[in-house]
Amino acid sequence: MTFLPSATTVFLAFFAANVSAFMPATQRVSINARGAATDLKGVTLEDLPYDYTALEPFIGEATLRTHHGKHHAKYVAVTNDLIKGTDMEGDDVVTITKKAFGNNQALFNNAGQSYNHAFYWQNMKPNGGGEPTGKLAEMINKDFGSYAAFRKEFTTKALTAFGSGWAWLSLTPEGLKVSNTIGANTPLTDADTTPLLTCDVWEHAYYLDYKNLRNEYVEAFFDKLVNWDAVSARLP
Repeated sequence: MTFLPSATTVFLAFFAANVSAFMPATQRVSINARGAATDLKGVTLEDLPYDYTALEPFIGEATLRTHHGKHHAKYVAVTNDLIKGTDMEGDDVVTITKKAFGNNQALFNNAGQSYNHAFYWQNMKPNGGGEPTGKLAEMINKDFGSYAAFRKEFTTKALTAFGSGWAWLSLTPEGLKVSNTIGANTPLTDADTTPLLTCDVWEHAYYLDYKNLRNEYVEAFFDKLVNWDAVSARLP
């Protein structure tokens, strides 16, 4: 019996092969190591902090080219269109996301996703993974009991984000907190909360590499990809 590829597979494969045609020119986002916007104004698309092939075989080149060059780029382009001629035109992506939250859903969706993606890329690196060390490890042990307990809770949040969303580790006044959000929602809009780590569980983040096996993607994220140095740098 011959099985035809699903519509989703064909769609993603098409954009992976033709992504350059959909990339807006001179679109760059600048998010520093602590996850905050730098003094670069406006919403722009920064190059990835690694080559498109650098995360293989855990995240493939086709996935990164489609995810970064199409999805992320589109959020940036739409955000810039929506702020054109407004008092937010010169603001950074963090400020725009916070201003739009609860006031302009279309702008929030696109600015939030611009921020979330820029933040997500920095949470991975070639030859990443393993367990954190130093102050971060101490804080995880204090607030979750152990790294294993933290990872289990984070994984549960990643797997139970219904539909398209994100799993997060954040620093709150009460300590470290794991959560998930749906759509463009982000802990960035929560009072006195600093996002430390995120894993994108929108289907386009992993479908070409893992199909519907989100659990295998999250496992690879922890074992082979997570950049604990970047996460630690966001601590006060």
